[in-house]
Amino acid sequence: MERTSTQIVKAADITAVETSADRGAVDSELAYLAPAAAAALGLLADAIKRGTADRESVVQALKEAAVHEQFADVLAAASENVMDETEDPYDFDARLDADNLSGAASQVRDLFRWL
Repeated sequence: MERTSTQIVKAADITAVETSADRGAVDSELAYLAPAAAAALGLLADAIKRGTADRESVVQALKEAAVHEQFADVLAAASENVMDETEDPYDFDARLDADNLSGAASQVRDLFRWL
């Protein structure tokens, strides 16, 4: 029996995600959001491991949810942020960081085209 993405999502309920920000280590929005995103991906991986879905079903569900696009958007936004924060747009180190993030975003998008 093939399970739908709705059934996989209902496999767990998140009640809380404790982050370093909760423990007072960091005070930023990213300190809350990044661990929550990682926890959600971890739950998805666990649901896939416990499920009976085949490779095609998993890939199709991920494509329909646009997981790769959202992750690539995070990397692209980080790239833009690096360039926005640098005073010199020709600073090699800043451009290298921005280019690496942008390249990673492109590779994440390409990855799902190849699957």
